[in-house]
Amino acid sequence: MQENNHNHHNCRLLPKRIILVRHGESEGNLDTSAYSTTPDHKISLTEQGRVQARQAGSHLRDLISGHGSCSDWRVYFYVSPYERTLSTLREIGKSFSKKRVIGVREECRIREQDFGNFQVEERMKVIKETREKFGRFFYRFPEGESAADVFDRVSSFLESLWRDIDLNRLHNDPSQDLNLIIISHGLASRVFLMKWFKWTVKQFELLNNLGNCEIRVMELGHSGEYSLAIHHTDEELLEWGLSPEMIKDQKWRIHSDKASWNDHCSYYLNSFFDHQLDSDEDVTKVDIDSDDDSRKIDVDTDSLNSKVL
Repeated sequence: MQENNHNHHNCRLLPKRIILVRHGESEGNLDTSAYSTTPDHKISLTEQGRVQARQAGSHLRDLISGHGSCSDWRVYFYVSPYERTLSTLREIGKSFSKKRVIGVREECRIREQDFGNFQVEERMKVIKETREKFGRFFYRFPEGESAADVFDRVSSFLESLWRDIDLNRLHNDPSQDLNLIIISHGLASRVFLMKWFKWTVKQFELLNNLGNCEIRVMELGHSGEYSLAIHHTDEELLEWGLSPEMIKDQKWRIHSDKASWNDHCSYYLNSFFDHQLDSDEDVTKVDIDSDDDSRKIDVDTDSLNSKVL
């Protein structure tokens, strides 16, 4: 068990899984006018949302325990401070006995994107149409946040998460599989994945939102990298908006060697450079050709100037 959870590359005792969960159906999901009279953080779950959360808890327990085949496992929860996420946690928690839960932490940095206090329905409709034209990642809601702002605070949360793991603040017993469950919101979860897997803004724009109580399971591969492709199928990943190249990357991470990432995922480098050359000799040849072309242009220019004079 210990060998499965141990990353031999950096001597960290890593969680077996990091699982992202979006909250259950909320009153705001059912009727957007709720945001005009109720602060976003106080929006509660519907009865259907509570049912979804209880079902998610049962599903998570079966997933983590291998439907009862694994006995040495524990969970640690991180939860957004919003009412709908806290209620989702309460319902999910009904599927886990006390001995299975190492701890819970309310984490403000994984809260919902700030849309700007009370939301007037007609105004928000126009604003969201503008966001689609501007771009979902960089558009900042008036008096609120952009997805880029959410990215910054989620990045800060990830730094804290790594410190928790490094210093074993989660009190992880090496003989047990540790599973981190992060109960958050749709955009915050997508941004978390973007930051973790180094997805570009363009790739983020392709992603579809999570459904209510939908999960994303990042499972630890053999060489210490997390991947969505261990638990989820290609069809699921495509449905979520991952491109074929992104899916290839997820599969590579299962057996990956970090040092070879650029070689195996060349599409990532290619997205930033045009016609990148393979060797220094090729680059030198291009430099020489460029110098020759430059000198030729200078000579032609001098000749033209002489004729004008």
